[in-house]
Amino acid sequence: MPRHLLLRSRARLSLALATLFALAASGTPATAAPAAVAVTADARPHVSGAETVPVYDYADAIRETVYVESTTDSDASGSPDRIAMDIIRPREAAEAGVDVPVIMVASPYYHCCGRGNESERKTYDGNGDPVAFPLFYDNYFVPRGYAVALVDLAGTARSEGCMDVGGEAEVQSAVATIDWLNGRANGVDHAGNPVTADWSSGYVGMIGKSWDGSVANGAVATGVEGLETIVPLVAISNWYNYTRENGVVISRGYADYLHRYVNGRPTGTCNHVRSELIAGADDATGVYNDFWAARDYVPDASDVTASVFLIHGLNDTNVKTNMVGPWWDALGRAGVERKIWWTLNGHEEPFGVLREEWVDTLHRWFDSELMKLDNGILHEPRAKIQVGPDEWIDDATWPARNRSRVRLALSGTGSDGSGQLSLRGNRPTAGTEYLAGQLLAFSTGSLRADTRISGDAELKLRLKVDRPTIGIRSRLVEHGDLRVVSPSVRTLATESCWGQGIPEDDGCFRDTEQIVNRAGSRVLTHGDASAAHWQSLDTLSPLEPDQWYDLTIPIRSTDVTLGAGHRLSLELRATSPNYTALPWSGARIQLDLKNSELVVPVVRGASSFPAPGPRSDMRTDHAWPNPSAQQLAREFSR
Repeated sequence: MPRHLLLRSRARLSLALATLFALAASGTPATAAPAAVAVTADARPHVSGAETVPVYDYADAIRETVYVESTTDSDASGSPDRIAMDIIRPREAAEAGVDVPVIMVASPYYHCCGRGNESERKTYDGNGDPVAFPLFYDNYFVPRGYAVALVDLAGTARSEGCMDVGGEAEVQSAVATIDWLNGRANGVDHAGNPVTADWSSGYVGMIGKSWDGSVANGAVATGVEGLETIVPLVAISNWYNYTRENGVVISRGYADYLHRYVNGRPTGTCNHVRSELIAGADDATGVYNDFWAARDYVPDASDVTASVFLIHGLNDTNVKTNMVGPWWDALGRAGVERKIWWTLNGHEEPFGVLREEWVDTLHRWFDSELMKLDNGILHEPRAKIQVGPDEWIDDATWPARNRSRVRLALSGTGSDGSGQLSLRGNRPTAGTEYLAGQLLAFSTGSLRADTRISGDAELKLRLKVDRPTIGIRSRLVEHGDLRVVSPSVRTLATESCWGQGIPEDDGCFRDTEQIVNRAGSRVLTHGDASAAHWQSLDTLSPLEPDQWYDLTIPIRSTDVTLGAGHRLSLELRATSPNYTALPWSGARIQLDLKNSELVVPVVRGASSFPAPGPRSDMRTDHAWPNPSAQQLAREFSR
């Protein structure tokens, strides 16, 4: 474990902090420096009771860059990669010998793209030392006794090495900096002089959106000592399931594309890594191989010793919800302390969705996990779930404990009365929607009561195909009179400020709001699979024409509440090259409905699902506009 905070006693200081408490309130204009306080190594003046308060001067904080020696030589230079880490920390604490914990954001985006809703970038002075830090963490937490460290991943911005997209060089970028903060790695300043983190308590918390949060997942899976908590926001836990899904390759050359997108090294420096990315990804087969196993953090959940606070959008079509369920479950089996927030948005972080409550919750989380303050947050409900535009629920756990697996048989008869239906993938044409092809839709009648689905559904199909393979897309859709939350948020003209500021970094950000629309349907979740991976993901098993096979398609994690009187439908299509890297095959899929079913995790039991309604209750105008598609509606039956 990391070394303890170097506090030589627990003596209380009789400091007049009351006037400083107003600075702790979120959503206020960026504040000036607080009145001077006496700081000694015998106590932490930034702690009042069970919370940290802003007593340190942000403007006078120490701002520095350290280059940390990693364990990798990813650019094959003959020496270890040096990883650039920009740090801001309270000067008064350092001068008094009060050690502080670190909030870290390790990212590939600081040079190419910026961070946050306003794409903020780091800025530096003439000596190369950092001036402005993207996001609000520095403004808010440094006055409260934290250091904030922004790490350039290998091969990006000011770091050496080569970006290997979820691989060892990337993950070790974060691990090396955590090691340095705990005295286990070497670091130097701009001039090459050795520097140590004698100001660090050794406790580190990683946070970040998307790729940044994915690095946190990778680092925590190594079990590195000193990493006490991670807060991955809409982040990747398994790079295979991000770039393909159950054998369906979403985009060819994607790992190489991401490398080039964030690469900060001179032309040609990392060509060998690019070649490894292209060969290892094996887009031709879509198999799960050693390359992808090295970028799958889920199997290493048993090595995790830190707590994990996950945040994800139920409508995220970038980092999809299949990044959550397997990772969450594996962490649970490993006994990891966990917390989760589900929003109805897409690829958005909670700072843009529920800002004031989010900042307050994150403050309490870091106080608990990094300052080791007993503020009760670990005893509160584990899950917070948005179920409507203005409605959230708390649950003791996730998925909901009182759920049951409801088995819904697919019913219907073909023209020959056989209980079999056919589905053919149509050739896409320019201008058609990306989900081109014929549609089969199965629907319940009207639900008798509000019905919550919590967890991972599963589609089991018995099928035969007249080609060696075909990709199948499934999705669950709710139909009714709905207020639907948009995946994105709207940026407003107003702004709010979070912590202290300086002219170059004022801690103020444009306000945002969720976009809500009226609609007759909403997509709940998806599930894709390649039929040629019917045996396993690491084996390509071409199908024999006209032979029956059993294919199980995992449906991505969700937690949604369907309204009484609404209907649930399952929609099936053959995937097309408009959406995936699979070539158009014109394959014909024949489904044996008697041996096919959808299994749904329902919280309030199966009674909410009625017997199949009359044919007039079935919709044929589903939400995949495709004038050439023959849309067929069939019911569920129990």
